[in-house]
Amino acid sequence: MTEETIRNLSVDGLSYSYRVLRQPASRTEPVLVLGGALQDKYGWQHLDAPVLTVTSLISIDLPGSGDADPLRSDQGWDVMHDAIEQVIDDLGISRVNIFGYSFGSVLAFTFAQRRPGRVARLLLGGVPASTTDEKMELWHKAAGHMAAGELDAFVDLVLELTLCQDESRTVRHRKLVHRYVKRLLAHAVTRTAHGFDVLERSSAETVNPSGVLRGVPTLVFCGEHDNVSTPDRQRAFADTIEGSRFVSFAEADHWVALERAEEVIDLLLRFFTDRPLETAGFAPAAASRAPHPEPASA
Repeated sequence: MTEETIRNLSVDGLSYSYRVLRQPASRTEPVLVLGGALQDKYGWQHLDAPVLTVTSLISIDLPGSGDADPLRSDQGWDVMHDAIEQVIDDLGISRVNIFGYSFGSVLAFTFAQRRPGRVARLLLGGVPASTTDEKMELWHKAAGHMAAGELDAFVDLVLELTLCQDESRTVRHRKLVHRYVKRLLAHAVTRTAHGFDVLERSSAETVNPSGVLRGVPTLVFCGEHDNVSTPDRQRAFADTIEGSRFVSFAEADHWVALERAEEVIDLLLRFFTDRPLETAGFAPAAASRAPHPEPASA
């Protein structure tokens, strides 16, 4: 049985921790997972067993998540980046593979921009590549319900922001994922001290499409019905990354990592071990050179 190790660290006066499951016979650099705004270091445990077949797995309670201290008003991305690099240093390794999802994809991308030498490969899913005025208006309306103590109305509007509501579009496990996300949101804003603050911060965080990243092999993926940021916008973001590839999954929305979990895990393992993606049931392509690939049908 693989032993779990928890290490406690501090950065800029904030306490935080990380979790590592070690694979002594690794075939690639360790995988560091940076999940969505409400996901702590235990939020991706379904990756434990498959990732451990090829390498070690690291997850973090960064400031503002899990049991870590919340960010102060004067702290931002630099503190988060320093915390990630401190974890890598604490492990005594030079580079990691990073899997960033949703809010975590923004953090992963900006870290890779600032510390490219610490990132072996970069996998970004459900990238919030744009924020429209309409979505911000919906978020402010949701926040108003929360301020008024109207929890159900708040949760319903946030679900509208993050899940495809068009019933004519097929989304696998739609009802199951809907129930899961609803419970996650309600728990975050009622049972954690800073859950709402984390959601509010993440609602406006997007990846700057003009951002440049070179020298880090990168793959961007999303669901074909992602309504946080459309596949076209995520593809345009991928185009700004030198030599990147892009994949969209059919029958999935922003929560593709749950709706197409087996296929996303297969994609992760193939990409981080430099195995061909073309045999995995979808047709990835170089983002800057090839036409938009058809959604995966696997």
